[in-house]
Amino acid sequence: MRAIGDDAAVLSAGTRTCLLATVDVLNESVHFSLDSTSPYLLGRKSLAVNISDIAAMGARPLYCLVGLSLPKHMSLDFVRELYRGIQAQAKRFKVALVGGDTVAARGVLSIAVTLIGRAEKRRIVYRSGARPGDLVFVSGTLGDSALGLALLQQGSPVSSRNHLIRRHCDPEPRVALGQALAHACLATSMIDISDGLAADLGHILEQSRVGAELQLEHLPLSKAYQRQCPSLCDDFYAPAVCGGEDYELLFTAAPRRRKAVAECSRTAGVAVTCIGRITGPGGKLRIFDSTGREYTPVKKGFCHF
Repeated sequence: MRAIGDDAAVLSAGTRTCLLATVDVLNESVHFSLDSTSPYLLGRKSLAVNISDIAAMGARPLYCLVGLSLPKHMSLDFVRELYRGIQAQAKRFKVALVGGDTVAARGVLSIAVTLIGRAEKRRIVYRSGARPGDLVFVSGTLGDSALGLALLQQGSPVSSRNHLIRRHCDPEPRVALGQALAHACLATSMIDISDGLAADLGHILEQSRVGAELQLEHLPLSKAYQRQCPSLCDDFYAPAVCGGEDYELLFTAAPRRRKAVAECSRTAGVAVTCIGRITGPGGKLRIFDSTGREYTPVKKGFCHF
């Protein structure tokens, strides 16, 4: 058994396979605002963030349980739409909703989802396997969700077709990529980006007891990010480095496996970018711009307390 320190707890279920368990709690006014999402999208996201945790360990999601704390003013139509979103996401990733609980709340809406997955014991990817010399990779693009949240806070409608808002309200768990990397034994460590690139890479560095160097100009930024970031943020790179809820996979792999990583990327249909490398034991995260000057983010990422 392996519990604290990774995206999911690993429970032995036999000589070759393990069950993985993860839980996420989303609280109104902390993790979401009902003014900036729909109940359907909230349902999709509440399951997606758990599926992303399972994907980050290279596992297959199987079963979920949903706990709801509902304020008395919440309508039945709202609850139906919330569960419609959960069921749509569950169907897409072949997850069975097997139970849960619903209770009255005196305060705000709270959604707690527990997800169970399965993986071969020898192919589970932990945060603790990064080695000096490994390359650092990330899937997709960074910072879109943080900018989408900024747009929503400025009053942009939830129904907007804006790419950044969609990335915030309806994230895409990278299940196929996580499983491909694990099956090919390519990723030496892996985590999903929920709290921000700097914060989540920091978890890998802490667990692996190594350092890392990243290059700002190598960070993958969407066209929407490049177009809209200057009007939303004084620091062009801050949303990509510190913004959370992208739910992309951040992983390390040996340099000699770079072509194999690219093949996994093509197979999974998800772009993967090399953004840096792992340095020696006891190091820290250092980020450099194109001139070689060290970049210091204003903050490290989302803090849960």
